[in-house]
Amino acid sequence: MTRVVQADYLVVGAGAAGMAFTDALIDHSNTRVAIVDRRHGVGGHWLDAYPFVRLHQASAFYGVASTLLGRGQIQHRGPETGLHERADAAEICSYYSHILTDRMLESDRVEFLPNCEYLPSRQIRSRVSGQILGVSPDCRIVDARYLSPDIPAQTPAPFEVAAGTRVIPVSDLSRIDEAPSQYVIVGSGKTASDACVWLLNHGVDAGNICWARPRDPWMLNRAVVQPDPAVFLGMAADIMEAAAASSSLEALFLRMEDAGIMIRIDRTVTPTMAKTPTLATWELELLRTIENVVRLGHVRLAEPGRITFDEGAVSIARDAVVVHCAASGLKYPPTIPIWGRSTITLQPIRAGFPCFGAALAGYVEATRDDDADKNRLCPATPYPNNLASWATMNMLGTRAAMSFGSEPDIRAWADGVAINPAALPPEQDRSAALQEVLARLKIQVPRGLAALAELI
Repeated sequence: MTRVVQADYLVVGAGAAGMAFTDALIDHSNTRVAIVDRRHGVGGHWLDAYPFVRLHQASAFYGVASTLLGRGQIQHRGPETGLHERADAAEICSYYSHILTDRMLESDRVEFLPNCEYLPSRQIRSRVSGQILGVSPDCRIVDARYLSPDIPAQTPAPFEVAAGTRVIPVSDLSRIDEAPSQYVIVGSGKTASDACVWLLNHGVDAGNICWARPRDPWMLNRAVVQPDPAVFLGMAADIMEAAAASSSLEALFLRMEDAGIMIRIDRTVTPTMAKTPTLATWELELLRTIENVVRLGHVRLAEPGRITFDEGAVSIARDAVVVHCAASGLKYPPTIPIWGRSTITLQPIRAGFPCFGAALAGYVEATRDDDADKNRLCPATPYPNNLASWATMNMLGTRAAMSFGSEPDIRAWADGVAINPAALPPEQDRSAALQEVLARLKIQVPRGLAALAELI
């Protein structure tokens, strides 16, 4: 051991959650923070993202509380005219690099330890030199990796690949230098959707794409997840109203589809997957042009000219490129109290929006002393995977928002940060449309919460 890291907090993971927590913590306290990450820089999985990925929500909802990601602008051309800008991977990585250099390191209260891993023995080991650093016993550990996603670039294809079969992760799709006669996209989520859209936008005929989709997904309409409180809270009121009027979870999602909140690619299939990333209508129209969709479960074997699934097999072109988009993505470990005996474990608080949840945890850690009170104010919420867990997330997330929103200082802080999707302007600046939405919420939230509990 060469030295002991002198810090009040050790944040393990320099991705979105770790950066948001650290930013809020140093903004509202005089503590010293060390950040450790196994990667070479800050930004987490964005450093390994596929080249054509973009945020699926508005840039304003992402990043740290102190500094807006992007320029807060509405797009004035292209298929998303009228919607807020969405950053690409390069912009996100550059943003986090500047946050580290210009804000955190400049404060002289943050130390960054890249290419290192935290060991359970309260030690830090360099992955490059093998050097071991100690962690002082009074330093509190912040686990920002609890929900770290798996991504295709770092995850082997979850199926057997026979000799002579060309299988690539989605990150290699943009490096294709000779067009095959067929592309086979494996996966049901947002990454697979992005891959299909990218191919179609690059002139690949929809008939030359086979989409192996084990589950059909529900997705949120991007038009209703915007940095406008009348729009975002209007969606929340519609969800609660739909819940109160529904006799089942399936009926709830169909009502939300009718309300323009949820969308599905194939209206003849009832989705069972509800991770609910956002999708724009122009992307939806493109995805609906792909007719060769295989629903035979998960891929078990890819071989030249053939793919075998759980429930059968299909023929493919012998020169087909199989694009692996089937990493598990979001993790679903048990939801635990954020403030534990020895560790702060970062998790979402409001339904979804992990950057806001981590920043909120940082603010509360800086302004409160009692861990039991912190957990009361900021209970963790899970990520969703199916209809029931989506309903659970929204029920718990709404209750959490009511809890932390009852504290005047937290409410004032939350209303002042762009990463809070429900931030409200001062009363004198609220439009008539927003006032109407707030009145609806007052009526619909109690009804919707009771209904969600029954539906779950």
